Amino acid sequence: MAERPTILVVDDDPHLRDIVRFALEQGGFRVEEAADGQAAVDHVRRAPPALIVLDIMMPEMDGLEVCRAVRRSHELPIVFLSSRDDEVDRILGLELGGDDYLTKPFSPRELVARVKAVLRRARPTPKAPTDVRPSLSRGPLKLDEELFRAWWSEKEVVLTVTEFHLLAALLRVPGKVFTRDEMMTRVYDDGVVSERTIDSHVRRVRQKFAAVGGEVIETVHGLGYRLALS
Repeated sequence: MAERPTILVVDDDPHLRDIVRFALEQGGFRVEEAADGQAAVDHVRRAPPALIVLDIMMPEMDGLEVCRAVRRSHELPIVFLSSRDDEVDRILGLELGGDDYLTKPFSPRELVARVKAVLRRARPTPKAPTDVRPSLSRGPLKLDEELFRAWWSEKEVVLTVTEFHLLAALLRVPGKVFTRDEMMTRVYDDGVVSERTIDSHVRRVRQKFAAVGGEVIETVHGLGYRLALS
């Protein structure tokens, strides 16, 4: 029997942690808990989980600070929780590297569905044995679909799994303009995110490649996005 993925639930509310734990365990996951931000960071350093369910509004070290700390050394998926439907929190959380966002109160079933969807995107699709590693490339841009790694002119660019899927979708059909709805369908198989989520991931991909002198995504105003190397 395959080992169950471990989810780290980070929230200062013990009642909410109990609700999330029960829902995730019923969904087939192992669950670890952290009652504050520093405990979460320490846990990730000791034993990185498959995914973090991370509350934003916590005293002392909030969820955004935890995300920054985790992202310094790990690209593991993060699903944010917030007690406020605050667009600033949502966009900032996604720009820091979050993979999804839920506002309290939320349906435990929806949380489990989103966790499963994020993990599906994070797992490479099994491939037949081959001597040639599957890859996508155009000009100075290269993506390794087996190892989820990206390069620009031989300089590696570290992407989250969601960012990788987004860029790979554009690279598979260079020249095509993708609407935001099309991007959501290709990157998020459950279709539960907003257009602003796609915009946030595009912004992060652009920033990461700009840091090494690359330009990979072009905005087609009024339509959507396409690969800048068409």
